[in-house]
Amino acid sequence: MFQIRLHGRGGQGVVTAAEVLSVAAFFDGREAQAFPSFGSERMGAPVVSFCRIAEQRIRSHEPVMSPDAVVVVDATLLHHVDLFSGLAPDGVVLINSTRSPGELGLDDLYLLHPRRRVVTVAATELAREYVGRPLPNVCMLGAFAALTGVIRLPSLEQAVRQRFPADVAAANIRAARAAAGHIGEVRSA
Repeated sequence: MFQIRLHGRGGQGVVTAAEVLSVAAFFDGREAQAFPSFGSERMGAPVVSFCRIAEQRIRSHEPVMSPDAVVVVDATLLHHVDLFSGLAPDGVVLINSTRSPGELGLDDLYLLHPRRRVVTVAATELAREYVGRPLPNVCMLGAFAALTGVIRLPSLEQAVRQRFPADVAAANIRAARAAAGHIGEVRSA
């Protein structure tokens, strides 16, 4: 089973991202579940969503405490919330930022994980460019697909088409492809 924890703020599409991720896994022929955890339910408040993807039926329904991947949709949470608690030793960290992990003050985390396992992608900027709004959730999923291979990009695109109106889906798919391309460049560097 592959477990993902997504962190962001209300209004950034963190809950939707977990749902779309789980649907993409279904399109890949796998089992999946997604669910959120949030407090004050207001725009800008911290939000956590969880997703599990497996080859067999998933019986666990508690929050993900030992993630294989942590996706940080809002980098302002980095030094205010313990985002990396329980992260597997070979875990993957994907952060929405124009800055490098070192510039974000994550040198220790970067040193603890193999090279190219702590990655940043400018998802908000890509969303502005392709979608016309600063909603980075689908961009982050495109980067996640390229970084981990846990879901296939065509399955993600199918899930996005199912979730959003055609014009919004098309723009988000272009943004997700751009984010995936960025990860491809990072991995080949």
